[in-house]
Amino acid sequence: MMKKNKKLIWSIAFILPALALLCVFLLYPVCQAVYLSFFKWTGIASAKPIFIGLDNYVKIFHSPNFWLSLRNSLLFMAGGFLVLMPLSFLLAKIITSKIMGVRFFKVSYYLPVMLPVAAVGLIWVYMLQPDWGLVNSLLEKIGLTSWAINWLGEKTVNVICIVLVNEWIFAGFNMLIFAAGLVSIPSDVYESAKIDGANKTKTLFYITLPLMKESFKVFSVLCVCGCLKTFDLVFTMTGGGPNHSSEVPATLLYMEAFGSKNFGRGNAIGVVILVLGLALSLGLNKILKSDD
Repeated sequence: MMKKNKKLIWSIAFILPALALLCVFLLYPVCQAVYLSFFKWTGIASAKPIFIGLDNYVKIFHSPNFWLSLRNSLLFMAGGFLVLMPLSFLLAKIITSKIMGVRFFKVSYYLPVMLPVAAVGLIWVYMLQPDWGLVNSLLEKIGLTSWAINWLGEKTVNVICIVLVNEWIFAGFNMLIFAAGLVSIPSDVYESAKIDGANKTKTLFYITLPLMKESFKVFSVLCVCGCLKTFDLVFTMTGGGPNHSSEVPATLLYMEAFGSKNFGRGNAIGVVILVLGLALSLGLNKILKSDD
């Protein structure tokens, strides 16, 4: 009995440092954000927060900019599942196949992930400039002058551009998730399917995809949460403009808290993002629950 108690004490002692860091840097800020979301506060330490109840939440849900930011987040999610997922899976198939130069492909595909997102955003801002940007210059040279538009100034078009840049950046990271799933499938399964006369299409749909369910589950949760909290790329490329057309919840939070000095409403937006992220993550985990 004493041996078990001693083991329990040592286990708790080893867990305590990590638990303390979790409470200080995660749980406490979350609780403070929830608390401040019920107050009107300018963010100045000497200014006393004024309790206003649910008024911040009411104003958020009545704000057209908030619903527009959620719509843009949905566009990011749509891009994630319709563009990023098949692209990452295709890249994973390439780097796990026995082709010449596979190491070069691995490095090339993963390179955008290693670059700072802000730097990548600035590169694409210059490339998409309407007057002297690389994209419009190339379109003019091949005779498609009518296609040369202000990519980051047109409503909806600017969001689609940011979404595509986002997929280009994170394709390499998600490639590794799918590659891990592909290499974990036993080769005996493929050999048995080949003996039974299954072609490549049937092998893909009846063996590869079902056995990679966990990889798709991980991708789905990361994609949804990442799209809800995306900030740096949007802030770098458009700042949420023009006229809030490319706003996402995180940039709206930033503008409310640091632009309008309304930290209470900013915290309320953060709480909404947190609740939506948790709800969607739990929903996806339940939908994609693996069978025993």
